[in-house]
Amino acid sequence: MSRIGKMPIPVPAGVEIKLDGHTVEVKGPKGVLTREFSPKIDIKLEDKTLTVTRNSDVPEERSLHGLTRALLANMVTGVTSGFGKRLLLTGVGYRAAMNGSKLALTVGKSHPVEMDPGSDLKVEVPQPNTIIITGIDKDRVGAFAANVRAMRPPEPYKGKGIRYSNEVIKRKAGKAGAK
Repeated sequence: MSRIGKMPIPVPAGVEIKLDGHTVEVKGPKGVLTREFSPKIDIKLEDKTLTVTRNSDVPEERSLHGLTRALLANMVTGVTSGFGKRLLLTGVGYRAAMNGSKLALTVGKSHPVEMDPGSDLKVEVPQPNTIIITGIDKDRVGAFAANVRAMRPPEPYKGKGIRYSNEVIKRKAGKAGAK
């Protein structure tokens, strides 16, 4: 059995779960998330607890077991407390600002880059070198944070670029000068 897949998911108070075949809708204080899952995996709601089971030991079903449980747990966590990513800009002249609902980045390109987070994500810029992305869908938060980081990934020589707040950049030594 999958160690992750066999763990039950407790449903906190204030969260409603609607099972319609293999479509699951999770409604909580922060919003509503809907996702369709594989028909090879069974999802049951009993006594404020979600359980995920599989029918056989076929490798495809084994891989879907833990994945389905993790996605359901992320949906429940998302509608109760939400998810967030913090990005840091390092480099001379690198800064971020909000331009209406869009994120404007000045990261050493010939023009400022504007990125639209969409209506389901909230982007804050408390300081010109800090970006905080929050939302209820873990996939969307992570994907938008990765797209922002991809505008100027951190480089190993000077450490300039956009990085996650918990990311460690391994620094390299530059060229050894001739003596």
